[in-house]
Amino acid sequence: MSRPTTRSKNKRHRQEDNVDITSEILRKIHTTGEITDDDVNQLYKTWKPVCQGCRVNTKDNPNCFCGLIPPLNGSRKVGLWQKTSDILQALGPDPTKDLRASDTPVGLTNLGATCYANSILQCLHMNKSFRGGIFSLEPDVLRQNPVLDQLARLFAKLHTSRMAFIDSSPFVKTLELDNGVQQDSHEFLTLLLCLLERCLSNSKVSKARTIVQDLFRGRVSHVTTCSQCGKDSEASSNMEDFYELELNVKGLKTLDESLDDYLSVEELHGDNQYFCESCKTRVDATRSIKLRALPDVLNFQLKRCVFLPKTTMKKKITSAFCFPGELDMRQRLSEPSQCELIYDLSAVLIHKGTAVNSGHYVAHIKDEDTGQWWEFDDEQVSNLGRHPFGEGSSSSPSKTVETKPVHPSCSEPRNIVANGNHVNSVEPKSSESSTNNAEIFSSGDAYMLMYNLRQARKDSEKKDKVSGASDTEIEADTVSLHDGVSLPSHLCEEIKNWNASYDDACQKYELNKEGELDRITKRRQEVRSVLSEAPVRSTEEAFFWISAEWLRQWADNINPLVLDNTSIQCLHGKVPLSKVSSMKRLSARAWNILLSKYDGGPTLANNDYCMDCLIDGARTVVCGDSYRDRRTIMKQIANEAIQGTSVDGAYYVSKAWLQQWLKRKILDAPSEGDAGPTEAITCPHEQLRPDQATGAKRVLVPENLWLFLYEDAIAVKPDDLSGCSAFPSDSKQCPQCSDDLSEEAVKEDSLRVVKLKQRQNHEKLATGKSIPLFPDCKYYLVPSSWLSKWKDYINASGRNVSLFGKPETLDSVIDMLKCEKHTQLLERPPELVCKRGTIFQKTDGLTIITENDWKCFCEEWGGTKEKGISAIIEYSCNAGNFMVGNCEELPVCEEHLSSHEEVNTENGTRQPAIRTCPEICEECIGERESCELMQKLNYCNEDIYVFFARDKEAPKSFLEASDTSFEPDRRVSKRSRKTNNGDLINLKVSGSTSIYQLKMMIWESFGVVKENQILRKGARIIDKESATLADMNIFPGDKLWVIDSEIHEHRDIADELSDQKMNVQHTEEGFRGTLLTANISSQVV
Repeated sequence: MSRPTTRSKNKRHRQEDNVDITSEILRKIHTTGEITDDDVNQLYKTWKPVCQGCRVNTKDNPNCFCGLIPPLNGSRKVGLWQKTSDILQALGPDPTKDLRASDTPVGLTNLGATCYANSILQCLHMNKSFRGGIFSLEPDVLRQNPVLDQLARLFAKLHTSRMAFIDSSPFVKTLELDNGVQQDSHEFLTLLLCLLERCLSNSKVSKARTIVQDLFRGRVSHVTTCSQCGKDSEASSNMEDFYELELNVKGLKTLDESLDDYLSVEELHGDNQYFCESCKTRVDATRSIKLRALPDVLNFQLKRCVFLPKTTMKKKITSAFCFPGELDMRQRLSEPSQCELIYDLSAVLIHKGTAVNSGHYVAHIKDEDTGQWWEFDDEQVSNLGRHPFGEGSSSSPSKTVETKPVHPSCSEPRNIVANGNHVNSVEPKSSESSTNNAEIFSSGDAYMLMYNLRQARKDSEKKDKVSGASDTEIEADTVSLHDGVSLPSHLCEEIKNWNASYDDACQKYELNKEGELDRITKRRQEVRSVLSEAPVRSTEEAFFWISAEWLRQWADNINPLVLDNTSIQCLHGKVPLSKVSSMKRLSARAWNILLSKYDGGPTLANNDYCMDCLIDGARTVVCGDSYRDRRTIMKQIANEAIQGTSVDGAYYVSKAWLQQWLKRKILDAPSEGDAGPTEAITCPHEQLRPDQATGAKRVLVPENLWLFLYEDAIAVKPDDLSGCSAFPSDSKQCPQCSDDLSEEAVKEDSLRVVKLKQRQNHEKLATGKSIPLFPDCKYYLVPSSWLSKWKDYINASGRNVSLFGKPETLDSVIDMLKCEKHTQLLERPPELVCKRGTIFQKTDGLTIITENDWKCFCEEWGGTKEKGISAIIEYSCNAGNFMVGNCEELPVCEEHLSSHEEVNTENGTRQPAIRTCPEICEECIGERESCELMQKLNYCNEDIYVFFARDKEAPKSFLEASDTSFEPDRRVSKRSRKTNNGDLINLKVSGSTSIYQLKMMIWESFGVVKENQILRKGARIIDKESATLADMNIFPGDKLWVIDSEIHEHRDIADELSDQKMNVQHTEEGFRGTLLTANISSQVV
């Protein structure tokens, strides 16, 4: 059974086939001079069927309209067919997204780091009594006090805004707060209440004037009792106001434990004894805090920030802390009250994060009217249901622990059961029992707790009704809202206009959105409709040519341009053959629709093909065929010339140029690479360059090939004939260039002889072999750098000769080794090593050479023998004017000696030393080394290497202090590299970098807290954090290693960075410089 053929209706024909067909038709037109309709159909490809399955628009088919628009459910990144959401972005932000949901409180924008203020403001606003007091202020008082005015406006917007969140910047700016600095929410609440208390004192409305004191102020006394006479101190009767109770949480698990700790009795004895006025002596005593009166709103500040003496750092306590939903404080008073003092949990301020001076504040607040809990996270407000931490939440670190009966004693809850992160609460079975049960909540982030007195809420409702008559003159200037809240009339009107403006913006956006979507829909329908009418169904049907590029833009743009066909029009105003791939064949109906709507043109019908362009194209094809045929023949002749088999060579051309010419593809006409066939063999004197010159190799070619190459070169560059100079076979080489080459060759030969002689005179130095040294023999010292340069120069050959220049003359080099002040030696001689009675030198700044080598160098390189630096090797026990090398301690070069050989002790403890003439100038050398050390210490942005030894041991290379030379141009990797026993990383540092900063870099790289880092260079411990790297002699390229002592507990580096940043900004000043700490005179206008 034969295999069925695979259908591929969209398979494209090879372009070579189309080119061959077109060329054949054009050749026929050139021969006959006639153009038939079939020729036109073939040339303009009108015979091709209408394409229906291409993914992209096909250029070689004028009947293809595929790919101009995406599929029905498709889209594009830009233009008409992009997603609707992307199109609507051009209209700007959608204000309707900020629309407040029904019965949902309003959020506040975070201006950078103002979450602490937003949380407190939401707590105050959600307190119905406080909010009512602010709204009851007289307009005159609001106008005179900007703080109260902005707070009233803020509360009014929070209460009646149609937006989901509002901007808090007017109030923040009024307080002159820095919105980029995080502050403590408790401190902000304390200062804000103090400020409001002073500002409200000017009000004549009793409800508003004392609202802060009535709601938040309680009273305590510090009681000191003598253990002998049992009397309290006189100061014990003094009562102090409080607006919150600061409770310890460290080591305590519940609110009851913290209250017990707060009210606990302190024993005063020993050095802390109390002087009793009654006993007239220092006696043992007790001290405690007594709660005298409790406010309607009881705030508990949980002291989660503690100071750790061991690390001298502040730390946040994140342990779980339990607190009840209902709190009975009757037994907590110094004199138990006869009335119930049951408080309901109304708000929980939460601090998220582990750092003390950073993190994020959110508030969980209970709506007094509905009993619903809400999470206020700046702009985001979320419903939590009937629980302060959400119902059934499993991801929050805060949760409901259990439900228990409320006892008047408020003792610690027993058998608390924590179920991971899940809520475990027992709902009351009946309404009667609900008042006797309280849920216990647990949180590791709760920072402030707010409780509302239950009886106070009922009494406040009664007071509002009774006090209504006395405030009638004020209420006359207020407007009551549907929820019973009254706003000052001027604020009510302002908020009304503000909401109306927002509604207008929403309505305007919706109208623009509806209009834009309608326009987009109509445009898309128009494009699909026209493209469905675009194909020409039969060969007899009339059609029009249209620019494919304009059609593509029209189909893709929301706002298309005027119809433009000029890009497919030739100079004769017709349709040329060369534009077939740039145009489409459009039906008369589709053309009329486009022309009538978009105007433009020109109109190019089916019979508007250009006869002149067709004839010119036919002529070009025939000429191109002729050129290709000629060039094919010439390539065969050129191959013979290159191979040397051509016998009728008449002209010279560059051999390298001709080889490249043969590699080029045969085209219809000459290209730019065909220029300059003799440019490489033409000398500056416009004559034939000698064949020995670099790049001047040439080859003889026949005359017909030369004429062909010359014609092509002239056609490509008619104005530049410099590369087309004709050199017949009998042309003479340029005599001047030949003489120059001869002189250069003589010089090279002479130089080779000179170099050879020097290699023979200094055989060991030229080959790099070490010279054995002997005592009491005279030697000379030369710079090692000069000797290396000399060795490269005399050993260079071939192409490398030009890479190595001549070394300097010896006299100038030797003069640089002597100081101007004392005319003594500025460099120390090389160190010596001794083996079996033979002494060798260690290569250093200077090299020892023999007296014979010095004499030859003086003759060869312009030196004066008497100026040389002579050296004699002697055995001596004193350093004196000698440079001593210890034969026992100094290493022996492996180049000469085996590591298994032993040191010769023939000379006992004597050491080989070098005595130089002139002597070493210790004074000048010391000054220079000091300057070099200072420059070395003043480095900037260089690399050092730090190895983290996980197994407490460093590699041998790190145990030795880094003495490697500094290589500024050496490239190093910036990534941490794993090794078998630790990690290695390079750090960019400067000489002024402190050890503290270096330890912070190591902390960031390896995660080892700076207190646990034991940092070493070699065996030396580096522990002075205030010192700089230069102070500790740490240089570029040094290798340090560090281990983790694991003494201190791990913490996040963000804590250290935050504390460091806050210390730089003097955060202990808190709100200093803001209106919260200014005088009252600055707050009233």
